[in-house]
Amino acid sequence: MRNGWRTAVADELDEGELVRLVGAGDRLAFQSLYRAYFPRLARFLDRMTRNVPLLEEVINDTMLVVWQKAASYDGSSKVSTWIFGIAYRQALKALRGHDEPVEAPEEPPGEEWNEPEHAMAARELQRGVSKALDALPMEQRVVVSLTYYHGMAYQEIAETMGCPVNTVKTRMFHARQRLRDMLSDHMEETK
Repeated sequence: MRNGWRTAVADELDEGELVRLVGAGDRLAFQSLYRAYFPRLARFLDRMTRNVPLLEEVINDTMLVVWQKAASYDGSSKVSTWIFGIAYRQALKALRGHDEPVEAPEEPPGEEWNEPEHAMAARELQRGVSKALDALPMEQRVVVSLTYYHGMAYQEIAETMGCPVNTVKTRMFHARQRLRDMLSDHMEETK
């Protein structure tokens, strides 16, 4: 019962306190942090790596660094920015030897798309967006992913990627331009 109580308490603590506890060697706090970040990191790293086995390896490497470096976390950034920064650097290291794109899995359309033509249009649009995102240079793809899929502000992205905010803005500008061009081409092809 005591372990169940400690797990419930750890789940309710704020992330900064969890990191402090992890830094002190608390395995239950680490489990809570791992559970909270695994799905978020998986979404982020999927967009970045497009390689499921590599994605799992990078998440585990990231969380190992979190375990090892938690005591040095100084609170100067959000915990999420700190962890995503670690994940970004781990992914860059892993990608140096693996630069093979993997096709994104298709997601089934929601219930509102019951009509066959709507379902087909939704799948085509999803494929077009995935293909366009995959065609972006990695730095632009990461900026788009962190902005739209993880709700990070440019300042947080800059801290995560270790670059100036203006670099993030420039990458987003070019990414939007390229996506607009590629998606307009895709929309013309599907007419």
